[in-house]
Amino acid sequence: MDIKAPTFPESITEGTVAQWHKQPGEPVNRDDLLADIETDKVVIEVVAPDNGTLTRIIKAEGDTVESEEVIGEFAAGAEAQAAVADDADQADDPEPAEISGDSSASPAARKLALESGVDIDAVVGSGRDGRVTKEDVAKALAQMPAPPATPSDIPPAEQAAAPAVVPTTTAAPISGMEAMGERVERRVPMTRLRASVAKRLVEAQHNAAMLTTFNEVDMSPVMALRKTYQEQFQQTHNGTRLGFMSFFVRATVEALKRFPAVNASIDGNDIVYHGYYDIGVAVSTDRGLVVPVVREADALSLAQIEDQINSYGSKARDGKLSLEDMAGGTFTISNGGIFGSLMSTPILNPPQTGVLGMHKIQDRPVVVDGEMVVRPMMYLALSYDHRLIDGREAVQFLVAVKGMIEDPARILLEL
Repeated sequence: MDIKAPTFPESITEGTVAQWHKQPGEPVNRDDLLADIETDKVVIEVVAPDNGTLTRIIKAEGDTVESEEVIGEFAAGAEAQAAVADDADQADDPEPAEISGDSSASPAARKLALESGVDIDAVVGSGRDGRVTKEDVAKALAQMPAPPATPSDIPPAEQAAAPAVVPTTTAAPISGMEAMGERVERRVPMTRLRASVAKRLVEAQHNAAMLTTFNEVDMSPVMALRKTYQEQFQQTHNGTRLGFMSFFVRATVEALKRFPAVNASIDGNDIVYHGYYDIGVAVSTDRGLVVPVVREADALSLAQIEDQINSYGSKARDGKLSLEDMAGGTFTISNGGIFGSLMSTPILNPPQTGVLGMHKIQDRPVVVDGEMVVRPMMYLALSYDHRLIDGREAVQFLVAVKGMIEDPARILLEL
């Protein structure tokens, strides 16, 4: 039977085969993961429809696929698995057919070898019939001599996403690469997610009259509250930790109630005022930035908000976020402080008209009641669409958030 790509939602036209987890001839069980298809929003899993064997890969890793397009072939039933067992028995014959190194390697292994400059014919395969797997190439790559220095002109995100280029003195010169001791460049295609993020950010810059206003907030009241009640909070809520983000989500919701334009969006010549509060929380992953949405945040407790954010963070790191997790959203919060950012200007997430940026908590001298004291302070940034939101509203919105964080009782009392 045919293995097809899933039916994509209307907002997605095509995807890319990111990885095949099974190779032709491998027996699989029902619901085993066969392949990952990466779209510009999420990674979609393709699973085995039944017990059987993957017989053929039609769309290799890196190939573009459309909705419901055939990507492979599958033989179902015990007979298919028995045929694989027969093939394995034949592989034990004293005179097996000689297979070239390139044809006995998986597509993923060939791709990694090509990108990293590993001679795949020299790699000893550990798969069935001596097949070279991606892990075999990675092991061979790890055993190669390290370069004298890491190229400084390669961004860290690209170094993590792409196989390292390891020039050596003994290996033949790699096509398109310079010799050891000279600077090395790597050209890798953007993932669909990163390309989509790049496109949306550029559109936001071009299509919105974006402006940013700043303020700072004293975090000592929230920090004292967390210190006092953290242990009791975890015992009451099944181990859920009380973090900072839930306070900011609740404070943002209360501020949005007072300034509905910040919770609105522009649709052509119309303004859409949303009567609900779906707060997007930006999460950074190796593949790019994703923004899962905490829905109906005004109806959730602090513990429920923390649970949702923690769940989204785990799913984002594992590439398990669904389209439903990221659809919609009326306002976004981005926390650059976890990476050490002291101040930044966050970019709007269209069609939203506001995004709140949190930053690093740092002890700074401030004046309180006429005296100089040291307090844990955080800079806040609100980027907004000036076509809809006036400067007065933006500043007052940020002051409202600041007031509720510095006096958390106001969040509960809706003051």
